[in-house]
Amino acid sequence: MNIGIVYATLAFFLWGLFPLYFHAIGEVPAPEILAHRMLWSLLFLAIVLTLRQQWRWLPRVLGQPRVLASFVASAVLLTANWGVYIWSVNHGHVIDASLGYFINPLVNVLLGLAVLKERLRRGQWLAIAVAAGGVAWLTWQAGQLPWIALILGITFGGYGLLRKTAALAALEGLSLETMILFPLALAYVLWLSAHGQNTFLTSPHDSTRWLLAAAGPITAVPLLLFAAGARQIPMAVLGLLQYLSPTMQAILGVAVFHESFSAERLSGFLVIWAALALYVIEGLWVSRRNRAAG
Repeated sequence: MNIGIVYATLAFFLWGLFPLYFHAIGEVPAPEILAHRMLWSLLFLAIVLTLRQQWRWLPRVLGQPRVLASFVASAVLLTANWGVYIWSVNHGHVIDASLGYFINPLVNVLLGLAVLKERLRRGQWLAIAVAAGGVAWLTWQAGQLPWIALILGITFGGYGLLRKTAALAALEGLSLETMILFPLALAYVLWLSAHGQNTFLTSPHDSTRWLLAAAGPITAVPLLLFAAGARQIPMAVLGLLQYLSPTMQAILGVAVFHESFSAERLSGFLVIWAALALYVIEGLWVSRRNRAAG
């Protein structure tokens, strides 16, 4: 349980810094960044698997259509999540993207209750209700359907559920997902190259090429941490830990990218942070009570 929380927390902290990375390569179109993420992630994972001599799982999985189908589904969800997130950051919607990851933990809780039959204590229910109220307020005051937030929240919630119940461990599972995505990504990059539009080849800045190549470890490391953590902790705990990442992204959106952050939006964020405090206090109280009873 404790090591799962550590893995998940590290993953969300790294994701919280992602706007800085994508803004640094803002000159590259979002679909091309997405394709490079797939290609360089697979290369990085292949190196890791080779160093660890950990390829025996692949022939076995290739003979299991149901397992492959589940990873095709998770790969599709991952692609949608990556694509929308990259576009939102590079088009000045970092705070809108952060709202998506505030919604995402609520999606996780609902999936945990409906699919995994997890149960919550009364204090946890109260924390979830308060957080839901904060998200509802943020959605309402925006005055329009928050499509960026909804897509990010739903796709990553579904991805988290599939990875939690997957037949493969974190490293093998992510490797299989990137293998599934590889042909499409390679075909797109080759098409760009044929039309002289591959930024990796045409950019005058070496830093851009290095940053695109760095998409491999930058993408793979937090996903591996997340997948490892998701398998060891309840969906409700995983959902609440995820508030770390959107909080960091919202702060970056205001302080670094100077996006609009009204008093109404701030009040919604404060409600969600209050829900997190309530959840932590309730968990500490229950833990102390159990130790006293033991």
